[in-house]
Amino acid sequence: MDEFISTQACELCPDRGGLVEWGLSGADAFPEVPTDSWAQTGVSKGRESEKVLRIIPDGFLKEELDEAWFLSRLLPGGPGCVRKLSLNLRYQQGIRPNVTSSSLTDGQTLSKESLSHALELSSSEKEQDVQLDGSEEKLWTTRADGRVRTRIHPTCPQPPYTVHQMFSETLDKYGDLRAIGFKRQGTWEHISYSQYYLLARKAAKGFLKLGLEPAHSVAILGFNSPEWFFSAVGTVFAGGIVTGIYTTSSPEACQHIAHDSRANVVVVDTQKQLEKILKTWKDLPHLKAVVIYGEAPPEKMASVYTMEELMELGDELPEEALDSIINTQQPNQCCVLVYTSGTTGSPKGVMLSQDNITWTARYGSQAGNIQPAEVQQEVVVSYLPLSHIAAQIYDLWTGIQWGAQVCFAEPDALKGSLVNTLREVEPTSHMGVPRVWEKFMEQIQAVAAQSGFIRRKMLLWAMSVTLEQNLTCPGSDLKPFTARLADYLVLAKVRQALGFAKCQKSFYGAAPMTAETQHFFLGLNIPLYAGYGLSETSGPHFMSGPCNYRLYSSGKVVPGCQAKLVNEDAEGIGEICLWGRTIFMGYLNMEDKTREAIDAEGWLHTGDMGRLDTDGFLYITGRLKELIITAGGENVPPVPIEEAVKMELPIVSNAMLIGDQRKFLSMLLTLKCVLDPDTSEPTDSLTEPAVAFCQRVGSKATTVSEIVGTKDEAVYQAIEQGIQSVNRNAAARPYHIQKWAILQRDFSISGGELGPTMKVKRLTVLDKYKDIIDSFYQEQKK
Repeated sequence: MDEFISTQACELCPDRGGLVEWGLSGADAFPEVPTDSWAQTGVSKGRESEKVLRIIPDGFLKEELDEAWFLSRLLPGGPGCVRKLSLNLRYQQGIRPNVTSSSLTDGQTLSKESLSHALELSSSEKEQDVQLDGSEEKLWTTRADGRVRTRIHPTCPQPPYTVHQMFSETLDKYGDLRAIGFKRQGTWEHISYSQYYLLARKAAKGFLKLGLEPAHSVAILGFNSPEWFFSAVGTVFAGGIVTGIYTTSSPEACQHIAHDSRANVVVVDTQKQLEKILKTWKDLPHLKAVVIYGEAPPEKMASVYTMEELMELGDELPEEALDSIINTQQPNQCCVLVYTSGTTGSPKGVMLSQDNITWTARYGSQAGNIQPAEVQQEVVVSYLPLSHIAAQIYDLWTGIQWGAQVCFAEPDALKGSLVNTLREVEPTSHMGVPRVWEKFMEQIQAVAAQSGFIRRKMLLWAMSVTLEQNLTCPGSDLKPFTARLADYLVLAKVRQALGFAKCQKSFYGAAPMTAETQHFFLGLNIPLYAGYGLSETSGPHFMSGPCNYRLYSSGKVVPGCQAKLVNEDAEGIGEICLWGRTIFMGYLNMEDKTREAIDAEGWLHTGDMGRLDTDGFLYITGRLKELIITAGGENVPPVPIEEAVKMELPIVSNAMLIGDQRKFLSMLLTLKCVLDPDTSEPTDSLTEPAVAFCQRVGSKATTVSEIVGTKDEAVYQAIEQGIQSVNRNAAARPYHIQKWAILQRDFSISGGELGPTMKVKRLTVLDKYKDIIDSFYQEQKK
């Protein structure tokens, strides 16, 4: 056993990011920091013979780290033996878990042997742990089987651990709690964490039987479901790499990702998705099998298996075979591939390590005030694409870390059924991309417009009172009587109708949100907490939360992470650069792109522009690549101008600024229209708020074609006035919008203008509407 460490003192050291713990020199103390480097902090004086054991970052409880610190110093097998005994006693005493069976576990052999393997593994895995921060590996790699140097640093000194180790701890603490909820034939069913773990192991063994090789992937092409979860976890257990594919992807896009990731197995949920893979299988040299769940294949096909058949195959492999693979895993190896949506070019495979996943699941979520199940079991509705890092880290990996209950929405969630699921589940926290929150807003506005005069006035009064209170005294628990009355009489009922009666934390990310939407929900007493990050940062690197909120901000840097701005201008706006345990391993098979993104010191250059206020809150101003440089040499960030137009003109759905290498700025506009309930495609019909806007300005139009086809004078004049209002508030004349046009159809994913997370694909828009754009500038020449 290592030499005993005697902790002597803890002192606050703001310059070093938190609490510094000092102790007598020991064999496994934290790597020594030269005492002269601490002279300026005033805490090292008189401690020349000691080492810095660790630095506890701000926002972390000392006790929280003590447990891991202590457990890591027990004899090998110690904590695992304790956990195994604890679980065995629980079963021997006949304590029943609160989830007993479901349609997914019926007929499955969920053995106690597998559970005991998990508990034994947790100790043997600790024996395999190595000090990765002093190894020879680089900070990045482009190989799927590569290893990287774990970014252990005084600001994030926590020992790295694997996904299996994370699940083992969860199994010990939350094994009997509900892990997953899903609907079968109109009835909610649930799976406990113990059952979840066993299903993941069976999936892992099934994948191995199908021929999954190390550092090859299992690609998952399907809507969120229990099968998605235990296929993903099973892939990691089996030493493979989880690779999500958007369900909206074309057969060619599926082929690109499956080929690039060297997929040995593809998991699909429907016949429609199966056909995409069958169509391109001949071009997938690594693909050995396809597994389908949700729907049965129309006929028996070679190398196509049902999920039940996969699980049966898993029974043929001994538990020890899987254990030996789990035992060799290290935190610095790749376990997840997230493909970028390609809004600025071809999709890139972002490689995330086990440490990326486990560290972010723990500390990124803490920054958002996500609670462990022993304090309060979080309830979450999973509906956003799990192929996107935001949903995957929030629903899947954070859920395992804290013992949350994750309930799956129906596949048609974004076509209208999401609210029904929210009402039934009543989540404690919820995340949505801005377009989801905008849809909620539009639904409420439509209902209000059809309500009687008194009810409509009551809602407007309640929201006005509440918005004023939340803007003037944000975060205050001392609310005046009128605000409390408004909430009790009106707003609580609106939140209940949305399914947010128990929701304490509402998040958004992945795209900018308009001030109009943020104000609307503040008026409902639903502050929307922003996060900022990328696929390349494993999700959140900045987070807002109930105790860490500022309107329009993306929050503060996650404790333990670092950020800086480079090439700042006179207004303090610069490129955002990030460093920490969240930073990805590299782009798969793309060394040039990886070198572009990660500099020699390991900083990730995001390409996003922003500013930091004096309290450390981040404000995003746009993308470096989206920065418009006019023919006159003016640098114009488009996002603030686009947001100002949408705020000024509530009829506008999308606004895209144009002017790169042009003499002046112009803009393309789309109008808010009703989405087809079956396809989510934009229709010609205007939304209720858009119709109300038309009526206010003196137009009787109810469709986009009426406005565009006749160049409706009242609407066009109102939009021109709104544009001029934005121009009057602009910093200088080069920022003025001089020409604009309304498009006949709103942007959509199928139209190619939007990516899977509803971000505008600017290059696609420029190409698709080139004739309209050119006409702006041709007219100027005449």
